[in-house]
Parts: sequence; C-alpha cells; structure tokens
Amino acid sequence: MTERAVLAGGCFWGMQDLIRRLPGVISTRVGYTGGDVPHATYRNHGTHAEGIEIHYDPAKTSFRELLEFFFQIHDPTTANRQGNDMGASYRSAIYYVDETQKQVALDTIADVNASGLWPGQVVTEVEPVGDFWEAEPEHQDYLERFPNGYTCHFPRPDWVLPKRKADSAA
Repeated sequence: MTERAVLAGGCFWGMQDLIRRLPGVISTRVGYTGGDVPHATYRNHGTHAEGIEIHYDPAKTSFRELLEFFFQIHDPTTANRQGNDMGASYRSAIYYVDETQKQVALDTIADVNASGLWPGQVVTEVEPVGDFWEAEPEHQDYLERFPNGYTCHFPRPDWVLPKRKADSAA
C-alpha cells in the first residue's frame, strides 16, 4: 500500500533530488499544482506552483516525517521565494489529500513555529490537493542527469524539530 503527498517549496528540481532519497519514498515526479491553468506547462502554468508528487510507503515513513524534511530543505518563512527564485510559482505549500494529512500539516507547522529554530513564522499554504500536471521530461530527474545543475535546496542541520514522545514510542 502506498500513500500520496503533494508539496511545493520552490524549484522542483532540488526538492525531487533530496526527497527521492528518503527511506520509504517509492516514486516522485515534478509538475505544476495549486493553480488555475488546465494542462499546465513550464511556459504556461498560470498561478500553479512548481510542485512534487510523492508516493511513499507509510510503513517506512510517515507524512509527518516527509513534512519535517520538507521544512528542513526549503525556507518555509519566505513568501513566494526560494533562493534566487521569486514569484508565486516558488511558494511553499502543502496540498493535502485527506483530513488526516491536513491535520498533520497544521500540527507540523505549529511545531515549527513554536520551535524558534526557523528565521520567522511559516507562510506555507495548506490547501486541498487539486490537479497535478506532470512537468515536461526535461524537468524530471533533472539533478540526476545534471548533478551540478541549479538548486537552492539543501538540508539545514539547525532546522530539525526535536523528537516528540509519540515519535520515540513508535
């Protein structure tokens, strides 16, 4: 059994490259989501964000663990910007597939805000998942094909939430 997560956190190349390596992640693809243009493309994606669709094994990783890593590899405190990339296409967003994911997202954001580890308050949008338009082939697996290609995503060792009691008991 697999579950699906859809996230946006800036340029999709760097997110895909890091998230695909996590234990339990079965597949990833990059695309456009959260906007208004049907059959979105790189040249015509309207108000969509660059996003990543993740299929994962919930027996090996949880949605919460995916979100904690997501918040570590991009800056969720900057509106419509990651690194040099600016505009609504590069916003931070969690597109939940059900009410459980929505609650986990809201709880994780509350914990990030309460931790004081990030440079400000989280501006990540939490919205129901909609259409996901797969990006063109040249955008899929980009950093595997071009290892020195552009990315503004990296793990920040100081942006790690302390383990919760419920996490260590599992």
